[in-house]
This record gives sequence, structure tokens and C-alpha cells, in this order.
Amino acid sequence: MQMVIPHWLTKQADISPDQIALQLSDGSTLTFQQLKERSQDYAKKLAGWGVAKGTHVAVLSSNQPTMVIAIHALSYLQAVVVLLNSRLTGDELTYQLKDAEVSFLIYTETLAELAGKLPVSKALSLTAVECLQPQAIDIATEINLDKPFTMMYTSGTTGFPKGVVHTYGNHWWSAIGSALNLGLQSEDKWLAALPLFHVSGLSILIRSVIYGMPVYLLEKFDKKRVHQAIMTKGITMVSVVTLMLQQLLGELGEKTYPASLRCMLLGGGPAPKPLLEQAKEKGVPVFQSFGMTETASQIVTLNANDALKKIGSAGKALFPAQVKINAPDEDGVGEIYVKGPMVTSGYYRNQAATEKALIAGWLATGDLGYLDKEGYLYVIDRRSDLIISGGENVYPSEIESTLLRFPGIKEAGVTGVEDTKWGEVPIAFIVTDDGTYNQAELQAFLKRHLAAYKCPKQIYEVARLPRNASNKLVRRELKKLL
Repeated sequence: MQMVIPHWLTKQADISPDQIALQLSDGSTLTFQQLKERSQDYAKKLAGWGVAKGTHVAVLSSNQPTMVIAIHALSYLQAVVVLLNSRLTGDELTYQLKDAEVSFLIYTETLAELAGKLPVSKALSLTAVECLQPQAIDIATEINLDKPFTMMYTSGTTGFPKGVVHTYGNHWWSAIGSALNLGLQSEDKWLAALPLFHVSGLSILIRSVIYGMPVYLLEKFDKKRVHQAIMTKGITMVSVVTLMLQQLLGELGEKTYPASLRCMLLGGGPAPKPLLEQAKEKGVPVFQSFGMTETASQIVTLNANDALKKIGSAGKALFPAQVKINAPDEDGVGEIYVKGPMVTSGYYRNQAATEKALIAGWLATGDLGYLDKEGYLYVIDRRSDLIISGGENVYPSEIESTLLRFPGIKEAGVTGVEDTKWGEVPIAFIVTDDGTYNQAELQAFLKRHLAAYKCPKQIYEVARLPRNASNKLVRRELKKLL
């Protein structure tokens, strides 16, 4: 039986037309009624250009209100939105466009040069679309939760990236699951600085129309602007990754955030325990979470009651979801499997990858972790990042966490390199405060806190670590720094 609901933006505009939907740093706003009207008008112009039900339309843009309008407009046409990472090269984007069978591309003007290199039959800037003649069409009044809405590509740790298909239902249940965990308050306002082409950024927009909640939209993450917004704009929730949290704590200094900030939702992989303890000392409400593109954002999250007593844990599965550890070793560590209505049904045109990832209704995440006696999930590492040295499992995140406890080290990344004796050994890359640290003291520190086989055989100081668009550390790129 298909599940059909009223179109979520139309419904929210009917329920709360004057509620602010989008707030920008320049002080301008869009209400839900204004967002609906502009999105519907934009949809009719896209229809005049040839976009129809089922059309695959790629969006190449930074965070801006016109991008938000375009995404909602495409939902009114029941087209499929293919969200492109603006930090990729032309060759990388070309692969995705061909794989996703994209025929239309809309882009922001600042990316016009990149867009011009891409193989699509029709391409227009976001503002050029506004100049098109609207077509008199009947736009969608309902949403079928089983139908595809968005597609975004995984980072491709092995082989080529895979197109994750999200239905409206995947996004709907992700939003519902989050609300049942974090709760809803009338004064809630979510700051969006993560890229909207990333599932963590897009999910904020979906929550906005389902909850009737304002989004404070920033074009990109900037620690000073985010800090200022939290201090002065009534922000109650912020989505961050580890590096963002680290920078915000530095910006906060000896000050404290307003009591209105009730959740800093931390994703993007295991966070170093020293950083979480620092946040606790400063009274910053960090909620660790676990999720991935395939789960339409978070699927496991700490709740408010557990945030302080379970530091380092990602929490428990959201209400509609389940989590288990597959094939655990003697320490209880194994691959994390998740299940729930927010989990994708598969990868576009890639049956082999779909069958490998989805096993009897469970998604094999490729991440390693364990459940404690109370059922709280602790994420250790990506299976692909695991280092096996002399038959022992070495987790890069554990070494990184230890490195970050050493004075003067701001960032750390660990990967494995081949070794004739041990098979693999860990090496580390660090970013320091001022470029000075005592190598002998660091080595002595590591030997006190890590088993010998876990101690990095080489430590390299670099200006920056490789990160993706959402500032997650990309460990597979570390070897290139050599």
C-alpha cells in the first residue's frame, strides 16, 4: 500500500503561513507562504524549460535561498534532484552526471565555469531560470512517500562513487526520527552551515518544512559567523562535524553560549574524547550521532539525558530504526548494521552494490563499532580505514584521539602503510598551533598511552589535512601527503 501525504511545503504554508522558513545573515527572511509561492512559480518556469515528472535534474550550488527554492520546485514537478558536490573536479562530476542519467543542470553563477565543462544537454544558472516564461501546469499537491526525491553520491572509498537514491519517505522518517529523539520546541531555529548538497545539510531543509521550523542559512561554515549567530540570533540547534566543533570551542574561549542553544548535533565519524570532554567543561550541549548518506542523515543519536554520561557514544537507534553488530570479535567489535524506513532502498543502476550493502533488510554500513551493556553504540572506525599490524587491529581514531591530547596539536590524521615485517604500520599527520612541538616528548607521550604496535612509526607535520565538503577527514587521501 502506497503512503501519500499532502505536499509538505504546501501544508506547512497553510498551517503557519507567516512563520519564518529561511533567515539569512543579511537579515532578510522568507516565510513559509513566500517560500511556497516562489517555489511553485519556479516549478512552472522549470516546466517551461522542459523539466517534467521523473526528470533527473542536477543542482550545482553553494548554500543560498535560490537553491532551496529550486529543490522545493523540483519536488512540485516530481522530478528527481541530483545534488552535486561543488568541490569535485569536472571529471568527477562528469562521471556522476552520466551515471545518474542527468539531462538538465541548474547551477549558481559562481560555478558557471565548472558548469560549462559538464556534459548535459540543457544547463542554466539558478537566476536565469527565474527569467524563463512559466508554463501553466498542475503542480503536485501530494507526495508519494515511496517515490524517489533526491540522489547524491557517496565519496567512493573503493571504486567509483555510488548514487544513493532517497525517497520522500526516507527523508520523512529521518525527520520524524530526529524529532522523537531531540524533541520539538516552539522557539527552535536550526543553523545550516553544512553544504545543502550533503545529506546532513539537506536534512535540515526537510525538517524545516515538516516541523514548521526556521532555518538560519549560511553559505558556508565560517567559525566567526557561526559563533556570532549562536550568540545573537536565537539559534537552538547546529549541525557540525569534529573540525567545526573544535574551531567553535576555540572561538568561544572563556565565554558560554546562550541557554537557548540546546543541541550541537555532531556527526561525521568518531570524535576524539578530549574534544568531547572540553565541550562538556564549557557547557556546550554536544549530541554525538551516527549516520551516512545511505541513512538520509543520522540514524543513531544520543538524547539529552545521556549526552553527559555517555561521552564518546553515538547513542541508540532513533525510534523507527534498529542497530546491531554483525559478527563481533571477542571484544564485541564488528560491523555496524542498521535498519529502518530512513535507509535507502539502493544505489542507482548498481544492483551489485545494492545487494552487497543491503542484507535481509539490514544496511551493512562498513563502519566498525560495539554496543555496551546498555545498548549504546560506540563507533570506532571505517572498516576501510582499519589497520592490521602483525595480526592486531589498529583503529586510526584511537591514535588520533591520543595525539590530540598532546599540547599544541590541533588536528591529527592516521593511516596505514605497508611494512615488510608487520604487514601494515600506522603513520600520523598532524597540524600544530605554531609549528613547534617537541618530537621526543610526543613520542614518550604516545608510548605512555598506546600499545607499542599502535604508536605511529612516522609523524609528519603538515599545513592542513585532506577533508571533504563537510569537513570530514578523508583518511584515504593522507598517503598523498607523503
